[in-house]
Amino acid sequence: MSQKISPSPTPTSLQTLVSNERELSWKVASNLFISFKYAWAGISYSFQTQRNFRIHVSVCAMAIALSVFLHLEAVEIAVIGITSGLVLALELLNTAIESVVDLTVKQTYHELAKIAKDCAAGAVLVSAFVAMLVAGTLLLPPLVRLIISAL
Repeated sequence: MSQKISPSPTPTSLQTLVSNERELSWKVASNLFISFKYAWAGISYSFQTQRNFRIHVSVCAMAIALSVFLHLEAVEIAVIGITSGLVLALELLNTAIESVVDLTVKQTYHELAKIAKDCAAGAVLVSAFVAMLVAGTLLLPPLVRLIISAL
């Protein structure tokens, strides 16, 4: 099975997203600020290149905004925030796994690469379903009450 897969971003487009300062990326960050800078670079990269990450960020922001608008209890808002954060974290891990797999198989098809990428995507999907269940459970009753009272 030597099927070709769609190409990754071109080297020139990656250079604009990944700074040249990371030549020695295998080394431990020299201080905490640098560690946060690298973490933010990963979040920025995902936001710029991953459509699903942008969708999840938007849905997360809407869910939290709706929670505040509906005057949910602080613990309910926290639960929505935690489940939304889990989805975002798993989307970041999915992006990292996909990048490492693509680096390893070098644009060729491999069944184990497919399994790794599919499982990582599945983890995001499961967390998104759980987040929808949690948000639906916490947001729908007050939203329905608000709509009924407006009629």
